[in-house]
Amino acid sequence: MRKVLAHQLVWPTTALAVLLLVNVIATPTFFDIRMQDGHLYGSLIDILRNGAPVLLVALGMTLVIATRGIDLSVGAVAAISGAVACVYIAGSPEQGAASTAIVACSIALAVCVGLGLWNGFLVSVLGIQPIIATLVLMTAGRGLAMLVTDGQITTVNNDAFKRIGAGFVLTVPLSIVIALGVFCLAALVTRRTALGMLIESVGINPEASRLAGVRSRTIIWTVYVFGAFCAGVAGLMIASNTSAADANSAGLWIELDAILAVVIGGTSLAGGRFSLSGMLVGALFITTLATTIPTIGIPAETNYLFKAVVVIVVCLIQSPKARAALWVRRTAPLAGRATA
Repeated sequence: MRKVLAHQLVWPTTALAVLLLVNVIATPTFFDIRMQDGHLYGSLIDILRNGAPVLLVALGMTLVIATRGIDLSVGAVAAISGAVACVYIAGSPEQGAASTAIVACSIALAVCVGLGLWNGFLVSVLGIQPIIATLVLMTAGRGLAMLVTDGQITTVNNDAFKRIGAGFVLTVPLSIVIALGVFCLAALVTRRTALGMLIESVGINPEASRLAGVRSRTIIWTVYVFGAFCAGVAGLMIASNTSAADANSAGLWIELDAILAVVIGGTSLAGGRFSLSGMLVGALFITTLATTIPTIGIPAETNYLFKAVVVIVVCLIQSPKARAALWVRRTAPLAGRATA
């Protein structure tokens, strides 16, 4: 098992190392980290901070995909989370109070959990295909976020709320600490308890796991709720970083980044075995790629083109037919030499 996971990490880790090398060649001071006003700054710190929302969303997406599901609504859920929090803070008589930020974040995350329950209900109870069930919320959720903010960019002035995305703790950006904390907690629960095995069993064969006594409906419901919760925290980070909620652009296409990070990390879209460590490498790769493109002088708008190429390459690597065809071409010359 460990050898398989280590083998899956070879290519994404190598690709990440190549990206970092390209950045060093383009910017020799890329690895420099400086202390300023008691806080750590540098390109690597920026990559980790910008990658925190992607890491959180990809973390929830990993468990959803492991159950043969998909969640296209996480971007809309992130937008709703930021919209609910900012609208509550903006409408509060004590807008700058820390207690206001706590209540606003609690309400926003509660709404996201409710949205996760909705997705889980459609998939596990009604039996709707996950891509269709979550596509509903992906479309309607963005409109709901616009409705909450009345179609306007809602700005807030709350130091406690701003710390979530732009604050520091022990010289390190708080968003990095939050993302790594949730990641470690999820890894501990899924790898030190039976939950991870149950998730994989549901993804490998839902009917067999049901006959074996596994409550597959509860497992599926749980991963969708967790995915929505992670998206909600990511939405709070995005809104906090700018102290504003933009329902039209917040979390836009983050679901695609999350899916790509999961696939790059070695988790199959067919469900079953998953890799949280691989997902972590995949999330760092996606964020580093977004930094590398403008660094080497390529317009940032082409970022999606490069991501599309990565998707095609990863899908070919995971395709049994593509691997079989490549293996035949590699072994054919060797066989010809042997017969000669």
